[in-house]
Amino acid sequence: MNAERRKALTLLQGEMMDIVERLNQLKDEEQDYKDNMPENMQSGEKGDKADTAISELETAIENIESASANIDEAIA
Repeated sequence: MNAERRKALTLLQGEMMDIVERLNQLKDEEQDYKDNMPENMQSGEKGDKADTAISELETAIENIESASANIDEAIA
């Protein structure tokens, strides 16, 4: 791989890590939202929706981190 493509991939990795950081912030906000619900709501539909959102955000974060690792392998 030439230096220009390696540099472009490195820049994309930086953008991906920025996205991971933003997703983590949103996930934490959603977790705080759920944690501050009354107990009866936490175990109800709103709590379930919050749990689903948190889980899906975690999956998105893991996928982006995995893609970043794949880019590391491509650059090496």
